[in-house]
Amino acid sequence: MATIYPVSDLRNYREILDRVEEGSPVYLTVNGRGRYTIRDIAEDEAFEKTKAMLRLFCELNEGRISGEKEGYVSAEEVRARLREL
Repeated sequence: MATIYPVSDLRNYREILDRVEEGSPVYLTVNGRGRYTIRDIAEDEAFEKTKAMLRLFCELNEGRISGEKEGYVSAEEVRARLREL
């Protein structure tokens, strides 16, 4: 569960950091609006991996759509093009 504090509470940063756990980030607000997030490193690494996978899936989907519209390239054509490089 998320915990929300005003950024001014960082004066007591130790208390804030003690509340950060995996799956339970701390959100900091400025003038009542969400501005910053403090997360556990393991959770952040998992988040970054998820973003990378999502980007990869998006690119793969674009390739699939392109193949359906413009036609797929055979394995032999790919090999020939790679040899040209």
